[in-house]
Amino acid sequence: MVKIISIANQKGGVGKTTTSVNLCASLVAYKKRVLLIDLDPQGNATMGSGINKQSCKLSVYHILTGKNSTAEAIVHSDSGKYDVLPANRDLVAAEVELMKEIGRESRLKIALNEVEENYDYIIIDCPPTLNMLTVNALVASEGVIIPMQCEYFALEGLADLNNTIKQIAKLINPKLYIQGILRTMYDPRSSLTNAVTAQLRKYFGDRVYRVSIPRNVRLAEAPSHGLPALMYDRNSKGSMAYLALAGEILRLEKQQQQQQQQQSTATAKAQ
Repeated sequence: MVKIISIANQKGGVGKTTTSVNLCASLVAYKKRVLLIDLDPQGNATMGSGINKQSCKLSVYHILTGKNSTAEAIVHSDSGKYDVLPANRDLVAAEVELMKEIGRESRLKIALNEVEENYDYIIIDCPPTLNMLTVNALVASEGVIIPMQCEYFALEGLADLNNTIKQIAKLINPKLYIQGILRTMYDPRSSLTNAVTAQLRKYFGDRVYRVSIPRNVRLAEAPSHGLPALMYDRNSKGSMAYLALAGEILRLEKQQQQQQQQQSTATAKAQ
């Protein structure tokens, strides 16, 4: 069964696109079938996957507005070995067009129904704002991974996003939850980093991933080559961190499945 995960944070520059691209490549390394959805009009995840956003005749815009089927717009990333639903500046118009449509919050969710059985994971790179595109991503998703720098201002933004997630879970998508908090550009030598980490663990507990993503030159260089860091320099600290993150996500999901099975067995016996 497919797992749909949004990578979201309304604060820019925290590593959402870097996380989306490199998590996809890392899950492929674990033999998973992966689709990356670029939901940011800047199209950085598309370019970072080695796909020219300018030459894409079809994009996620055409899917959200019902002009084409999802399967028609999907392209394959040769560099990342995963599929991509690309984005470019056309996507700016999608939000305007969606505002007058009925059921606008669920357009992406409905569009994914026709292809989701082809994948183990669908990763959605959200724009750095809480707009209709982000709402579509959250309505379509089960889990949300929030990349964030260990800064105090980041904690304020996290509270706003947490409230939005709770509202959408209450009103539209009861399956939605914060799957994990990912610390990015992490420097363990900083006292501020350690103080913010302590705050995160206080409020979110084990939902703060053990893995953190360090500042790494290779991670910054890889997008200019149209490559995930794993394909650019497999042995870099950034690549190894994202491989470890994928491993932690898979391990936690397996534990969750085992717990659900045990609960189901216990309930069956009790009856």
